[in-house]
Amino acid sequence: MKLPLRCIILFAVFFASAVVSSQEKIVVDDPAKIADPDFAVQGEYVGEVNTGNGSHKVGVQVIALGKGKFRAARYLGGLPGDGWDRSDARQIDGETNDGAVVFKSDNVVGTLKNGAISVATKDGVVCGELKRIERKSPTMGSKPPAGAIVLFDGTNADAWEKGRTTSDNLLMCGVTSKQKFGSCSLHLEFRTPYQPQDSGQARGNSGCYLQGRYEVQILDSFGLAGKNNECGGLYEIRDPDVNMCFPPLAWQTYDIDYTAATYDAEGKKTKNATITVRHNGVIVQKDAELPRATRAAPVAEGPEPGPLYLQNHSNPVVFRNVWVVEK
Repeated sequence: MKLPLRCIILFAVFFASAVVSSQEKIVVDDPAKIADPDFAVQGEYVGEVNTGNGSHKVGVQVIALGKGKFRAARYLGGLPGDGWDRSDARQIDGETNDGAVVFKSDNVVGTLKNGAISVATKDGVVCGELKRIERKSPTMGSKPPAGAIVLFDGTNADAWEKGRTTSDNLLMCGVTSKQKFGSCSLHLEFRTPYQPQDSGQARGNSGCYLQGRYEVQILDSFGLAGKNNECGGLYEIRDPDVNMCFPPLAWQTYDIDYTAATYDAEGKKTKNATITVRHNGVIVQKDAELPRATRAAPVAEGPEPGPLYLQNHSNPVVFRNVWVVEK
């Protein structure tokens, strides 16, 4: 049967729309707006597994990759910052199958269902179970001490150039503090969005720039190796000692102790700036030197004080509870 031209056109438009819709990427900046079932699977799991020579604690981070696909990073001894023995983290891909997520390696099968991962040999012998946990930074909600300069407490964004807040009173990225600082201690809390189909620098990207010069990277690098361009890294300068990134849409903390560079009377730098970074309560940078300003930093190196800059990298990263104590 020959279809009328009008029907052919409508069918083509409908098909094209369906294809575009199926390719739309998920970007969610608020846990209350989550509709993707994969989000409930992504997260951290801990338990005991019998490896053949006794029972051992194992941690697993499950990362959502979109459309029912996942990657699991396994840590012997426990999760990063909580027991991991620093041996290589093994990664295993998995996908949704009959209401569960199944991860298969050469000799182990992990089946994730109802908030737990059942671990079995390829012959079906169960050798352990890992249960889902949700960690919280021990410095979450830290109150500014006497004398601290409060840059954001949820009331308004008046302390920032181009200051903007969300409808639920969170500070949006792409802002620069009006006040400038030298050596200081900084507390800030941040949340990266849920972007399962994105990867690398396209996934929850922002940055915290001390004096507008030196970037501590902010990125959804949950379950990754921990590089200088990932969360807790000093961008293009130094990897974090451990990747302490929590899953997307979980609140995280940076507690930063920063000592500004020193200069002589002629303006020549005589000592590099140094920085100690605690990510979710764990030291990931210890007295690290900052030999140069970050590439594309808005403020050039110099003896003058500089602002706190929270970078806009086209991802909806948000902040709260930001305060500074000057040295």
